[in-house]
Amino acid sequence: MKTFGNIYVIAATSVIGGALFGFDISSMSAIITTQPYKCQFNQQGNDPETGQCRGPDDVVQGGITAAMPGGSWLGALISGFLSDRLGRKTSIQIGAIIWVIGSILVCASQNIAMLIVGRIINGLSVGICSAQVPVYISEISPPSKRGRFIGMQQWAITWGIAIMFFLCYGSHFIDGQAAFRLPWGLQMIPAILLFFGMMVLPESPRWLAKHDRWEEAKSVLVLVHAKGDPHSALVAKEMAEIREVVEFERNNADVSYFELIKPNMINRTHIGLFTQIWSQLTGMNVMMYYISYIFTMAGQGSDLLPSGIQFIINVVMTVPALIWLDRWGRRPTMLVGAFFMTLWLCVNAGLFAVYSRPATPADHFDTAAISMVIAGRPATAVIASTYLFVASYAPTWGPASWTYPAELYPLRVRGKAVALATSANWAFNFALAYFVPPAFANITWQTYVLFAVFCFCMFWHVFFMFPETANKTLEEVAAIFEDNSPGSFKYIGIPAWKTHNDRSILKIERNLVSSEEKIAIEHDHKVTEPKV
Repeated sequence: MKTFGNIYVIAATSVIGGALFGFDISSMSAIITTQPYKCQFNQQGNDPETGQCRGPDDVVQGGITAAMPGGSWLGALISGFLSDRLGRKTSIQIGAIIWVIGSILVCASQNIAMLIVGRIINGLSVGICSAQVPVYISEISPPSKRGRFIGMQQWAITWGIAIMFFLCYGSHFIDGQAAFRLPWGLQMIPAILLFFGMMVLPESPRWLAKHDRWEEAKSVLVLVHAKGDPHSALVAKEMAEIREVVEFERNNADVSYFELIKPNMINRTHIGLFTQIWSQLTGMNVMMYYISYIFTMAGQGSDLLPSGIQFIINVVMTVPALIWLDRWGRRPTMLVGAFFMTLWLCVNAGLFAVYSRPATPADHFDTAAISMVIAGRPATAVIASTYLFVASYAPTWGPASWTYPAELYPLRVRGKAVALATSANWAFNFALAYFVPPAFANITWQTYVLFAVFCFCMFWHVFFMFPETANKTLEEVAAIFEDNSPGSFKYIGIPAWKTHNDRSILKIERNLVSSEEKIAIEHDHKVTEPKV
């Protein structure tokens, strides 16, 4: 079977795993306010005045929404074992199969319990794919474009959100249960494409090297990075570094999760965890889940299109990161995103605090989570600020939160470390998905203040602790955390604010090195070859 070596084809196919998460977000946010959904899962009974179904209450709806990230937490944790044992490719394919099974259950769900079970199974799939797709892409991408290709994971999520939203928007004109069962069934198609698409892609060269399949590892690097040139300086440099790392790691015992909390690893473990934790504490994903609640408060509840505009902004504004994330660097991207998200969250908090009124029974809202009513120009400003918040997240923390953790770790722990970091994403996604409806019901506009405080703290945490990783090989990134170089701190490595984005790797990738430099690279390659 032909194996494709075009890195754009490899990335575009594998990130379909990210689109599955996007489908889930929209399959909830676009449906939870529709009558067919509420009538099928009508826990609260009918409104005595209007006769309309009220659906699940805010706590149960939070549980339904949180079921998927709860399953994703478990899926992310087990993905490290799957990936290390079976390979990056195979683990992603397993995730695709699980998604199909979960989607069948969700589509056929007859009650809330069946819906929750199906969403938990879907979550297992999303957890596996969201953890291992960035690992796979990081290990197969050229260093100068690694941010772009891992960032495509976030772009795929935004496409998944937008596509599923408009499928749901079209389906909501259908009478009866088909209004939500049709989009829930169609979401199986991308997983089927992912499963078969992965069959024609190469395995991670670093995973192959780790399992002593050196010729295959070199063949993949030649195919993907050198367009078939076995004498490429970049391939020689990468093979030398991979051999050195693998030989060093072979002298260590087989890795477990406990290694991630050892003194020499705890700093990068905490950075990877908090990259994913902060991405959730921005409030972006839960705001996506419950965007229809927010727009209902602003008087747009009967029309799904304002929510759809937000999802289009999300897709479009992720594109600049795909083009320039490697040029910008990781640190400036995350710092700028944290600053602007803090700003827009504070604006929304202020608008709701000053101009809104509490919801009353006369408003006929069917959930306590829709706890405020705002109208006129302040309502327009809330919608505009929400759009600007999305436009600030999409090119910054959206792609960076997937790119950054996959770059931090040495080969021997990468699969499990990224799985652990991703599990933190899903643990907080679960908690926040469950928390936000009661939060809007009980602390109303102060929910925005809480997320603004998180974004403020995030800014300073990144500034002091998150080093720059752009345009470095994965082995060079690992060296940043070693504490034996001048100016480094024990157990921390080089201070984050002293690291910079050095784009000199482009010379090697484009084969613009001098003959003397090429000889030096080839010499390093021979020196680090293991003795047989």
